[in-house]
Amino acid sequence: MARYLAGGAFRMRRLQKSSLSSSSFYLARSIFNPLSSPPPPPPTTTTFYQIPIPNPNYSNTFTPTSEIFKFGCDFRSFAHISTSSVEEKNNDDDDDGDRSKAVVSTSWIDLYLPKHVQPYARLARLDKPIGTWLLAWPCMWSISLAAIPGHLPDFKMMLLFGCGSLLLRGAGCTVNDLIDRDIDTKVERTKLRPVASGLLSPFQGLCFLGFQLLLGLGILLQLNDYSRILGASSLLLVFSYPLMKRFTFWPQAYLGLTFNWGALLGWAAVKGSLDPAIVLPLYISGVFWTLVYDTIYAHQDKEDDLKVGVKSTALRFGDSTKEWINGFGIASISSLALCGYNAGIGWPYYAFLTAASGQLAWQIWTVDLSSRADCNRKFVSNKWFGAIIFSGILFGRISS
Repeated sequence: MARYLAGGAFRMRRLQKSSLSSSSFYLARSIFNPLSSPPPPPPTTTTFYQIPIPNPNYSNTFTPTSEIFKFGCDFRSFAHISTSSVEEKNNDDDDDGDRSKAVVSTSWIDLYLPKHVQPYARLARLDKPIGTWLLAWPCMWSISLAAIPGHLPDFKMMLLFGCGSLLLRGAGCTVNDLIDRDIDTKVERTKLRPVASGLLSPFQGLCFLGFQLLLGLGILLQLNDYSRILGASSLLLVFSYPLMKRFTFWPQAYLGLTFNWGALLGWAAVKGSLDPAIVLPLYISGVFWTLVYDTIYAHQDKEDDLKVGVKSTALRFGDSTKEWINGFGIASISSLALCGYNAGIGWPYYAFLTAASGQLAWQIWTVDLSSRADCNRKFVSNKWFGAIIFSGILFGRISS
């Protein structure tokens, strides 16, 4: 018995000096002396941390985060870093009404453009193409109307005007942000714009404006002389529009004069002159159409506009807004019908015009002017109104 105990003690000392794992060591001690064996070490756990990373570009509380996993022995590894941008969105709040809130989301600008280019892309609203569509559609209508009956419109001309719409819309947004930078800081929906938030200085914005206008000049020079003069004259409207909200309750009408200039220019680029019987009703219809969609859009900012002291048709019309924009919608459709009649366009045009009338009526009758989110949805849907009219002109001209 003594020999057995001595052998056990010897084996115990060898176990303590061996290179076996800690789990085997504790198992051996429990066999020979179960009362004195300490408990095995606790298993290594994984702890999750979410550490906010300050974003110098924005002052809101929504910042990208880095998810860090901490393992035993103070080992850390970065598992994910989100690269998201702040985008203006409208959310419904059930308790306090609709409020415009900045939410973290990712756009193609954040994913594909270098960081030093991203503020300029946002200044030109490249991530919000609805403005480009609204500027381009009157151009496409006019170019299609000017096509030879039975033929497709000039694709090269449409491509030039598409690029021109993108550049001119960006230039207009840059001018607007430079002039309104003090106002934008006081409006919830616009306070994170690049110039207002300080991401870009006014001088940088001015240099970017010059770059856009230079590219636009390159497109304008490819048109005929008549179109060059007509196109250059639109810059007066572009540069003066941001000031209108300070002096009149009708800045939306002035925007209509500016945004629908392509209805004149597209025809002139194809024909080398203007036919007032066709292009003037088309231009007027676009102005009334703009009064519809931009009055709806202006209802998003009516509370902030009152605080800041700027004017809009949304404030001018108030509770009578739907009656006013209903009248504008009727005037727009009537002018489009007159334009088609004077142009001798085929019957498919009127079928599409009926569908476009329904789309516009849906906007006016169903929009909730107290909801910023719904106003924005109806505003964005106008790209489909423009597409329907374009389709009608295209098929009507082919069939005529």
